[in-house]
Amino acid sequence: MTLFQAIILAIVQGITEPFPVSSLGHAVLLPGILHWNVDEHSEMFLPFLTMLHVGTLVALAGVFWRDWMAILRGMLGLHGRYNQLESIRVFVLLVIATIPAVIFGGFFEHRLRAIFGAPLAVAGFLVLNGLLLLVTEWLRRQRGQADHRPISSLSPKDALIIGFWQCLALFPGLSRSGATMNGGLLRGLDHGTAARFSLLMAQPVVLAATAKEAWQMRHMTISHDVMFQCVVGAVAAGITALICSLLMLRFFRNHDEWALKPFGIYCIAAGILAGVLIVL
Repeated sequence: MTLFQAIILAIVQGITEPFPVSSLGHAVLLPGILHWNVDEHSEMFLPFLTMLHVGTLVALAGVFWRDWMAILRGMLGLHGRYNQLESIRVFVLLVIATIPAVIFGGFFEHRLRAIFGAPLAVAGFLVLNGLLLLVTEWLRRQRGQADHRPISSLSPKDALIIGFWQCLALFPGLSRSGATMNGGLLRGLDHGTAARFSLLMAQPVVLAATAKEAWQMRHMTISHDVMFQCVVGAVAAGITALICSLLMLRFFRNHDEWALKPFGIYCIAAGILAGVLIVL
């Protein structure tokens, strides 16, 4: 992998991680479409992937540090008994929503990616991702507009269902953020709150993936050139993820009636185009 390819992949990762368009799907499709000789299953790709996750995690933490501080300070009882109970509830909801992905990801992630990780299959799942986004918007319109309810109004059952939606991202081409936003919208959240809960949920999952990858690298010898690519990739992914997370939250907050629709149309078009280019 050249430095140019590393930067492009990092920028694509940073853009697609917060948006509901599947970062993994784009990471698989882009080298295939551009005919790059990049083996993403190689052991030497692992340090680069790990640093991309580090960059993304730092960016998300930078966007949501006030949320985490409010939860932490609230749990410690620094803002009164009511806020303490609300903070504990939000924390427990995030834990519950994370459990399915941790369990199913640990058992099935590598198997599913080995079976469905071919570019043509990923293109098909990207089309399916777009259809799910459009269907969710249609179902939400049929039910009427959601109330502007806070995250703390979710029940443990709601959080668990959203967590199971997150497991769809184990299939390359299905977006983690898209799946969790679908789940949140179908449980009565508005787009802005569903997007915020989705990105809060993402951080424990990305942290767990980063820790797992770092453990797998414990005996690896990494050259200076590879480490330089990793650091550059982490910075590029982090900057783009930071910008795109802020843009996404604003966009979903200001376009509550149809926020998922353009992403659904994009995924269908991109998946079909990628499939055609791969076949040709």
